[in-house]
Amino acid sequence: MEKSLLAGVALALAAIASGAYAEPAPTALQIITTKCAGGTQGAAYAGCTIEATGGKPPYTFSIDRTENYPPLPEGLSLKATTGLVSGAQIGGQGNYFPRLVVTDSAKAQAGRQIEFAINGANAFLAKIFPANSIFHHRVDFATTKLPVDTSPAAPMYSGYLPSTVKPFFGSSGNPPFPNGIPAFSVPSGQPDVAVSTTVYQSYFTKGPIPANAPVEGTRFSVGGDRHVLIYRAAGTGVNPALYEMWQGIYQGGPWTDSSNALWPNVNGNALTPQGGGTSDAAGLPVGPLLATADEVIGTGTPAKPNGVVKHPIRFTLNHMLNYWVWPATQTSGTGSCSTKNGVIPTETEISQATPPASCTMQGPAGEIFRLKASVATPACAATSPQAAILITGFRNYGIILADNGDSGGLIGTPDARWNDNDLYCLRSLILANFEPVNVSSLIVSNDSGATSK
Repeated sequence: MEKSLLAGVALALAAIASGAYAEPAPTALQIITTKCAGGTQGAAYAGCTIEATGGKPPYTFSIDRTENYPPLPEGLSLKATTGLVSGAQIGGQGNYFPRLVVTDSAKAQAGRQIEFAINGANAFLAKIFPANSIFHHRVDFATTKLPVDTSPAAPMYSGYLPSTVKPFFGSSGNPPFPNGIPAFSVPSGQPDVAVSTTVYQSYFTKGPIPANAPVEGTRFSVGGDRHVLIYRAAGTGVNPALYEMWQGIYQGGPWTDSSNALWPNVNGNALTPQGGGTSDAAGLPVGPLLATADEVIGTGTPAKPNGVVKHPIRFTLNHMLNYWVWPATQTSGTGSCSTKNGVIPTETEISQATPPASCTMQGPAGEIFRLKASVATPACAATSPQAAILITGFRNYGIILADNGDSGGLIGTPDARWNDNDLYCLRSLILANFEPVNVSSLIVSNDSGATSK
């Protein structure tokens, strides 16, 4: 036995010396992690270690920073030497599919997209503004007796009426980026940071905008609206407030935006100044008018939601009319309206109570439309419970014209709990199924969102 072993060793050494022996070929470098743990916005992240194999260790890990892929969910970071993804507080929400890259000691690289599914935490949006706000007022005729708005300005342009209702939000409907406009809540003591506005109006030059605040489309996106919505909670001597930015960009400490808006006390009903502009084309707040998974799910589950929508949901048309109605405070649109005495100056407010005599375009910013009582609930709602709750909201609280975009685009938050197949049921409705509502009888003051009844 010993002689046989010695002979084998001698043969192996001879083979190496002669060059006849070759080491096994190294395996190809690759990332073997396919999915990381999910999480919930506002909470600490449980952690995930990206694992690789092959190539020539040691490895270095990085994030593909091209515009084709999102970053890690806001609030998470990657340790280059170990591949550990961690975070003390998740800021982002929705489904992210960033591309992780491993580099070995020979500078070879391999990449793989890895899923991070983050639940939102947006229940706070439903509590912004008092209960008597127009943003929480029912508009269904059976309950309120609010009439159809018969103004020539009120209807949507006839060319848009065949457009389907399209949910521009969901779980994985915008791969590899989150789908929707995120929002984030911070405590009353959140420190202010500098904010520089580069294009339009600015209501604040500093605000409680943390580094992990989520950006619409993520901070890797190029172009787009890039909304950043921050709710600052109330505290001792501090009112609850809503900070909103359009085209927000984080630059390692300060933020920049193209415009911003501030509601310094959302316990009250004050609107932004008429014609002053906000982060929204209609001068409306964005956050409180988003569809959220929190309000739809309620105390139930994503598969068996039991929630309720108690506000109008913001939507878009290809072109709004170049006027606004209460509760909007601005517009960006086309067309003009006239009285018997002549043309009304564009980009001004018009009244539902004393409407124009004629208009060359329809659909003013701020107009609320409700699902007609005569329109049957689509059959698919019976097996699409999330959509069914939203459709009930369309009947009771309506949808509100907030911006220019794809006609019928319905806006909500990104959230891993949305069921995209369920939400597809909303496409069974078209804009012709909705009617404009005359809310002029509710106005207490033109500069306030408070309602009289």
